[in-house]
Amino acid sequence: MTAARTKTPEPSAAPDSRATSPAAPAPGPAGTAGMGLRERKKLKTRIAIRDATYRLIREQGYEATTVEQIAEAAEVSPSTVFRYFPTKEDIVLTDEYDPLLEEDLRARPADEPIVESLRQVLRRAVRLGPAEEPEISRLRTKLMVEVPAVRSRMLESMSVTGRMLCRVIAERTGRDAGDLEVRAFSMGLIGALTEVSAYWAEHDHQDDLGDLVDRTLDMLSTGFRA
Repeated sequence: MTAARTKTPEPSAAPDSRATSPAAPAPGPAGTAGMGLRERKKLKTRIAIRDATYRLIREQGYEATTVEQIAEAAEVSPSTVFRYFPTKEDIVLTDEYDPLLEEDLRARPADEPIVESLRQVLRRAVRLGPAEEPEISRLRTKLMVEVPAVRSRMLESMSVTGRMLCRVIAERTGRDAGDLEVRAFSMGLIGALTEVSAYWAEHDHQDDLGDLVDRTLDMLSTGFRA
């Protein structure tokens, strides 16, 4: 989500997929009840590729894991992997979270400060994440810190979540989403939450992620305290 380039979803990928939002757990599918058979099959394939990738990385490390191995483990062809995920880094980072984040933010009271809205939404995400997701979140943040290619790709992709926050903040404030103040505030929030993820990983995930998010949002709201 930096001001680098926005990642465009591949034609065969799920239409609402985005890079993982910083400091949020990696959620499961964003509800399949309203999806057609084709969309459900695509989502199933995406999940199979991601699950195979996580499993292989845990077993043999990131650098040793190849797209060919991922394809074999997911029972698809390498070309299918690349149709859904342009790079190996995207497999690690991409999920279906941003649309849910935007929906939850829009559901918050219109007069609530955006930092408080974000706090409540992220608290809910951390609290309600399925039992298996913390392990995935720890793996992702560990890779973000240890693997330069993953961190670089994450920074490139941050513009997606940043633009979403710009839209929400612009609606709240009556400003244009392209205003400098809106863009600076949105990307400041995203940058801060990215550092939460890095700090969490660098300290061996010993801290409570929700507490780290709260500390960071408190600092953004009130500044440093004596």
